[in-house]
Amino acid sequence: MASERQARLADRIRVLIAERLEKGLRDPRLGFVTITDVRVTGDLQHASVFYTVYGDDQAREDTAAALKAATGMLRSEVGKQLGVRLTPSLEFIPDALPENAGHIADLLREAQERDAAVAGLASGASYAGDADPYLKPRDDEDDDRA
Repeated sequence: MASERQARLADRIRVLIAERLEKGLRDPRLGFVTITDVRVTGDLQHASVFYTVYGDDQAREDTAAALKAATGMLRSEVGKQLGVRLTPSLEFIPDALPENAGHIADLLREAQERDAAVAGLASGASYAGDADPYLKPRDDEDDDRA
């Protein structure tokens, strides 16, 4: 469970990095980047920055290289803005959120198709036995015959 200080620091780092990336890094390799999440360790010494990139695999690789090259500059800017004694080290990690969302959407579509197929089979189905399979109490007339 993250402490309140960790959560505040992570949110502030996310905002600072996003603002800096919005201004631009003067690196042509940098694509359209979105900072999705930042997680800070308990001792506030390391921050994992999760990001997504809009584009193909080449754009993702180029953006990863640009962020790796700019890590030191981004860390120094974050340190200036945070005002904490020790600036956390930054690690940029590509977020698998878009791929996971696409996979979940595919699974939901497949489940919906299977449900439609089962509903089609059920609409024309009939009972295997009697329509009312439950036992009923015998009448008194049946008892007299025995």
